[in-house]
Amino acid sequence: MRRNLNQQECIELLKQNYIGRLAYVSGGCPHIVPITYFYDTDSNTIISYSSEGHKIREMRKNTAISFSVDEIASIANWKSVLLHGTFTELSRIDAKHMLHEFSEGVKKVIANTHGEHPKYISEFSAKIDNEDIPVIFQIHITEITGKLRVTIH
Repeated sequence: MRRNLNQQECIELLKQNYIGRLAYVSGGCPHIVPITYFYDTDSNTIISYSSEGHKIREMRKNTAISFSVDEIASIANWKSVLLHGTFTELSRIDAKHMLHEFSEGVKKVIANTHGEHPKYISEFSAKIDNEDIPVIFQIHITEITGKLRVTIH
């Protein structure tokens, strides 16, 4: 059976995961990269961070992005969410606050789904060199859709 996920089911899938794929456009070509993220229910946004680089430079130029999250048990048993949104770079106290929300949120997701209790961001997300200042960003969701496929025996 295949069906569309409703809005709440899409949000639940976002809330229960912390690794997704971010798509952005550079030079007219789409690029897709995996990122660690946290879905913030209060702001209905995706929170993440990155070091300064290609992805950040290009999203500053073109803020339209896509983001996807999947749970795949098999070819006949999966869920997938695709969202469209806009990139917003955070600064100062907003960045510090959202990085804290990201860290604590991902820790809770890992504890709930894997029973593990990481203490530091470096245990579940890309490490940024000491010289680099992380770029904290939000993805403001403008559209969200999802699909489900399950085999019924």
